Amino acid sequence: MFEALGTPRRREILRLVWHEERSAGDVHRALGDVTFGAVSQHLRILADSGLLARREEGRQRFYRARKQALGPLQGWLETMWDDALYRLKIRAELEQARRGPLPQKRRRRR
Repeated sequence: MFEALGTPRRREILRLVWHEERSAGDVHRALGDVTFGAVSQHLRILADSGLLARREEGRQRFYRARKQALGPLQGWLETMWDDALYRLKIRAELEQARRGPLPQKRRRRR
């Protein structure tokens, strides 16, 4: 289980299916910067480790987190994700405050 959670990409995939079931295609589209084949491999590793439940419907596969399988790690992951989002929000707000308002374009005098 720890090996499966060892990469940031797999932790991000787990976060994506934490609250709702999503298809492999949905996960791929949400990540954007990785091939479908790579997403499929990550999903398989997470499912094989018992962290994801997999359901097949026709040719599609749907995944959802098996939170109970994580035990005490469940709270740690939720805290990490919440804290990371909060830190990103604060950084963005601080950067905006540091830069100040956007300058207005000057009009040319004729």
